[in-house]
Amino acid sequence: MSLLSVSNLRVTFDTESGPVQAVRGVSFELNRERLGIVGESGSGKTMTGRAVLRLIRPPGRIEADQMLFDGQDLAKIPESRMRALRGRRIAMVMQDPKFSLNPVMRVGHQLMEGLRQRDHATRAEARSKALAALQAVQIRDPERVMEAYPHELSGGMGQRVMIAMMLIPNPDLLIADEPTSALDVTVQAEVLAILDNLVKTRGMGLIFISHDLRLVARFCDRVLVMYKGKIVEELAARDLLHARHPYTQGLLNCLPRIGGSREPLPTLDRDAEWAR
Repeated sequence: MSLLSVSNLRVTFDTESGPVQAVRGVSFELNRERLGIVGESGSGKTMTGRAVLRLIRPPGRIEADQMLFDGQDLAKIPESRMRALRGRRIAMVMQDPKFSLNPVMRVGHQLMEGLRQRDHATRAEARSKALAALQAVQIRDPERVMEAYPHELSGGMGQRVMIAMMLIPNPDLLIADEPTSALDVTVQAEVLAILDNLVKTRGMGLIFISHDLRLVARFCDRVLVMYKGKIVEELAARDLLHARHPYTQGLLNCLPRIGGSREPLPTLDRDAEWAR
């Protein structure tokens, strides 16, 4: 049985000029694996991840034939039950820690807040779990980081704190939205190693949203390619660099190559049929 099964997911925003569909008929299944979602900005990747958590608010609307998670249809359960799943069993790492962490609260307070409010843990218990989470993401001096404000941390350190925060409840499913986009390649590799280890040791399912096709080809098990709110291709990650769909091929051809031609990169010629 799949950890998550999504069928005909649609996200629509009502505007003055009429409804706009950001996600159109997306269907996929996720086991305890690393599933990559790639595509251009505006292709619907992040909206798909947020829709699974039902984080789309009016004027946005989420509709789906079903979104089954551990036997529960996320599209139909009441908000009270959805709140019980968010964070505890399904978590999401947002794109940039600068905008996701509260700038006027110390890191430790933010890590402990959910444990104190949701799980009614004592301060000592919450602090112990927060320190353990920071150690799990390979932060060498967790005591110092607990007392720091977000602006005192580097981009890589802030991203590790975000991952630690999401992992404290030991979720079954983690949605990572561009978790390495603001990091240099060395720190990027360290963060990916942390996520990979968590999938293997905790048996967690991971949805990895990214623009970086080469990175996804190396890191993920399967890949969904999105264009204008639709999945246009699904394939094993090892086959991504040899994709057959012209849109995926176009994205790959637009990537710069070390030692390649100095000619301008090709532009992507789009076909209206891809969006049908």
